[in-house]
Amino acid sequence: MPLNDERPTSTSSTVASEDQSSDTESSERCDSLTSSSDVDCSRQSFTSDSSSKHNSPSCSPPKILTLDEVMASARDLSNLSLAHEIVVNRNFHLEPPDLPQNSLEKRVKDMVHKAFWDCLESELNDDPPEYDYAIKLLEEIRDTLLSFLNPGANRLRTQIMEVLDMDLIRQQADNNAVDIQGLVSYIINTMGKFCAPVRDDEIKKLKENSGDCVTLFKEIFRVLDLMKMDMVNFTIQSFRPELQRQSVEYERAKFQSILERTPNALEHTTEWIKSSIEEATQIMPPAEKSSDSGQSGRPLPGPSLVLNTAYIKLLTWDDSKGPLPETVMTDEARLQVMQRSLQLYQTVASVLLIVYSSIGGAVSGLPTLAERLKKMTVVLLEGMHNTEFKLNEALGNVSVQICCEVNKSLAERNFPALPDELQATLKGQICDVTQENNPVRTLVEGRVQQYLWVVLSSSSSHRTPPPVPPGLTLIQQELMPLSLSFANLVNFNKKVYGPFYFSILKSLLFSDTQNHIPPGPPSSPLKSK
Repeated sequence: MPLNDERPTSTSSTVASEDQSSDTESSERCDSLTSSSDVDCSRQSFTSDSSSKHNSPSCSPPKILTLDEVMASARDLSNLSLAHEIVVNRNFHLEPPDLPQNSLEKRVKDMVHKAFWDCLESELNDDPPEYDYAIKLLEEIRDTLLSFLNPGANRLRTQIMEVLDMDLIRQQADNNAVDIQGLVSYIINTMGKFCAPVRDDEIKKLKENSGDCVTLFKEIFRVLDLMKMDMVNFTIQSFRPELQRQSVEYERAKFQSILERTPNALEHTTEWIKSSIEEATQIMPPAEKSSDSGQSGRPLPGPSLVLNTAYIKLLTWDDSKGPLPETVMTDEARLQVMQRSLQLYQTVASVLLIVYSSIGGAVSGLPTLAERLKKMTVVLLEGMHNTEFKLNEALGNVSVQICCEVNKSLAERNFPALPDELQATLKGQICDVTQENNPVRTLVEGRVQQYLWVVLSSSSSHRTPPPVPPGLTLIQQELMPLSLSFANLVNFNKKVYGPFYFSILKSLLFSDTQNHIPPGPPSSPLKSK
């Protein structure tokens, strides 16, 4: 809460629009939360006897949950999601609810409000006037003004209670001596002391309002609702630094409480890691497969290999794979934005690779042309993730525009235009990018996957991502910040949910070999980068 002479500032960004400064702050936070390396620890640590409340998630048998337990878990999940959003998104803020124009809820709300204001107007127009509804509004306004005060603001609290003394106002109403205009004027002046600078114009309009009392009361409540939201957002800003310092333990404890009430709360996470173990085993180098085999003779991938495989899978996740793992649900929106951006720029890179490999030296070495082709392709393919988007048609338009731009560039340098046969071939190759096994598309996606692997494996990638591999330089400006955001998200997620991943990996990897491996030191192998 701000002091009485400190007025909160207002925010204007939304959750979806996280800018580069947000990534920088996230990078610094992850750097302070995580260690400097991410090496695979000994397999012995999986079988050590080091378990705490958080390191050993509940594995109780299935049980029937009561309604209270369900509601408590829902509240914990809501608090967890809210705290996580405040920590990772510096632009996070709340906004007044905006009901759909033709929704039933909005129609009912408007109807009830209209009935109330009509009753108020009818009372005030009576002769003599009635003040029952007006007194209820004044009491609500008084309580709202008091909620803006700090605990030590005794002078202002006393003044508000004296001016808006409901008992006195009721006595005045009985004698038809209520000074409504005087009370309204005091309320507006008091609101001006508490409001954020962004609301100064609203207060000025209230002071200049010469309408009837009903209209003025409506506007007062509208501005008070805005001030309430300003106060909430100011509180969020004030609370964010402390929450960032405690975020890992807080989020882990909240998730633990959910897990204790809902023993199957890691079901999807377990399946996610299980499938990642199988993929990680297949991509293990032959030397590691032979040296890392346990008593059972099967290769055992390291925890970092498994988890990095699992995290990269999130960028290609779709509904056919089932729900997202429970441990990444708080980042579902961010992952979806990253996934869509990655799909878009992988397609852009594929198209531009086809153009430059087909045309050759006539367009190479022209960064201005390359940037123009990229921007044009991005615009034409924007929204390609939507189900109603016609990708083949859009790629056809892309090919036409690219040929026009290339011919224009060739003409400026006195080169002949592209032959019709080459333009037709180019169009066919660009449209074929939609094919699942298209070699150019496969090449680009494979190099992007390799790059993300390098980013997650590097100890400094969460601050400065490494340069992109050949073939991806055309989307370097977009891929590097995206990988930076992804690395920060992964590092923070590992820090929070590492003990839960540790327990699942221990169960899946060593369920049949624990009796053959001597216990190791009490340390977790999930050290984040």
